[in-house]
Amino acid sequence: MLKLNIDSIRISLTNYQRVVMLKVIQSHVYLPIWIGPAEADSIALTLQNVEVPRPLTHDLLQATIEILGATIDHVVITDLDNDTFYAKIILALPDETIELDARPSDAIALAIRTDAPIYASEEVVDKASIQFDDEAIQENTKGISPNSPISNKEIQELSVFSKFIDTLNLDDIDSPKSNS
Repeated sequence: MLKLNIDSIRISLTNYQRVVMLKVIQSHVYLPIWIGPAEADSIALTLQNVEVPRPLTHDLLQATIEILGATIDHVVITDLDNDTFYAKIILALPDETIELDARPSDAIALAIRTDAPIYASEEVVDKASIQFDDEAIQENTKGISPNSPISNKEIQELSVFSKFIDTLNLDDIDSPKSNS
């Protein structure tokens, strides 16, 4: 099993679906898992320490587990079959351990509420992970300030916009339009 942490929750701009990005500890390997909006919100609210006036479903389940004398030992993303991820919530009781079948999003939402570790099987990570090398990470995380020099590559990438701007007739911007 590989230990993971939550790197981010992202939203696709094309279809507004959410994806939780899990990162394998001490690596550049990421496991993206598509999740529903309610689960994404539940995870995000907890990560941002937002207090809600009434318990959410995951808060209710956490309270129920605690009242019954169990703790969440850890959660595991166990399988990936036909584009569906599977997970287990491992509950610790005084005399036994119980495994509950769960959606990964629900397992993750409970894990962050209880500071329980998140794991994934090596097989799942091999099937569905993406990896960024050091250069890609630096390129995607570097800050840009107004004083940052622009590379030749960046100038070439922006040239398509320059060509478009050159075709615009800017003389008409301030002139009023007639309603005929």
